[in-house]
Amino acid sequence: MTHPGPDAGDRVALACPSCADAGTTVHEVLKPGGQVTVRCTACGHVHKERYDPPPETELDVVVSQGDESLATTVDAPAEDAVEVGDEFVVDTPEAIMQVRITSIEVADDTRVEEAAIEDVATLWTRAVDNVRVNVTVHPNDGRRDDSRSITVSVPGDHEFVVGETAEFGDEEFEITGLQVRDDAPEYRFEKLDHDGDTVFAKDTKRVYGRDVTSAAWSAW
Repeated sequence: MTHPGPDAGDRVALACPSCADAGTTVHEVLKPGGQVTVRCTACGHVHKERYDPPPETELDVVVSQGDESLATTVDAPAEDAVEVGDEFVVDTPEAIMQVRITSIEVADDTRVEEAAIEDVATLWTRAVDNVRVNVTVHPNDGRRDDSRSITVSVPGDHEFVVGETAEFGDEEFEITGLQVRDDAPEYRFEKLDHDGDTVFAKDTKRVYGRDVTSAAWSAW
C-alpha cells in the first residue's frame, strides 16, 4: 500500500497534450524518475511529465496468521478508500505478507465495511499468501461418527476442487465439499459441493473429504 513513486509499468492519471479536452487520462509509466516518461493509453502519445504521488497517511494494521497476530503500520494514499476484502502487501521486519482486510475500525471502535483512508483507525487483516485450512475427512464407509479433522498448510492461491483427490503427506482424500469464508470475494454459494466447484485456499473456511487411503479405516 506504500506509494513512494511510480515504477515502470505502473498506471497513473495525468493530462495528455494530445487529449487536451479529455482532462486526465490513464498513462502507463515507461521510465520512472523525477520526470516520468509515460504513454497515454487513450491515444498512445509518449511524453514526459512531473508526477507527484498523492499525499500519504500512516495506518495501523493488525495482521492475523493462524493463532498469531502482529501489529504494524503501512502508508496509504490519504485520498483513497478501503473496503473489507481488499488485499495489499505489508512489509514488516518479520516478513513481507499479502493480507486481506477482514474488518475496518473507525472512530469510537465502530466497525464498518468500507471507509475513506482518513477515517480509518485500524485495519484488521489476515495473511493470505500462506494459509492453514481445516479439513474434515469422513471414512469411506459413511460412518460419520469416525470422521477426523486435520489442518493443511498451503499457498493462498492453491485451488481446492470438488471431485478431485488431494494428497498431503500420509493423508489422501476425495474432496466432497468446500465452505467459503465470509470475507472471500463473491462465490455462488457459501458451500459448494458439485464436481468442478473450485475455491482458492485463502477463500476456504473448511474442506470436506472422503478418505481414499489404501490402509483400512480403523478407529484404533
